[in-house]
Amino acid sequence: MSPSFLHTMVRITDPERSRAFYEALGFTFDREMDIVRNGEREATNYFFSLGDHSSVLELTYNHDGRSYDLGTGYGHIAVGVDDLSATLARLSAQGIEPEKPPYAVREGGSLLCFVRDPDGYRIELIDRAG
Repeated sequence: MSPSFLHTMVRITDPERSRAFYEALGFTFDREMDIVRNGEREATNYFFSLGDHSSVLELTYNHDGRSYDLGTGYGHIAVGVDDLSATLARLSAQGIEPEKPPYAVREGGSLLCFVRDPDGYRIELIDRAG
């Protein structure tokens, strides 16, 4: 049996804002699951699908109010979108703007740009239209 990719997990501090952000990118909310230890809710996991891929993103909210440092090892999550302009318009409606205007890394390459989710994680948006 060969290995298969299951999901990426990131820790979040505001589930509602994070859910709105990832849904604006085109992710579909699947389910949430509470983690209970010693009778107390310690964390909640929120799972999201993208296209035909089920539960590829897990957002974890710890109920103790802690915050997180992004660290220097994290780079970004890349998401292909059918219409970069429309995606950026949906995000702009939530007050989320790209780090800089869309650009191509090589002549004739796809347009791309980076946005940050509510916790500061960088998300690369790549226009699949060309």
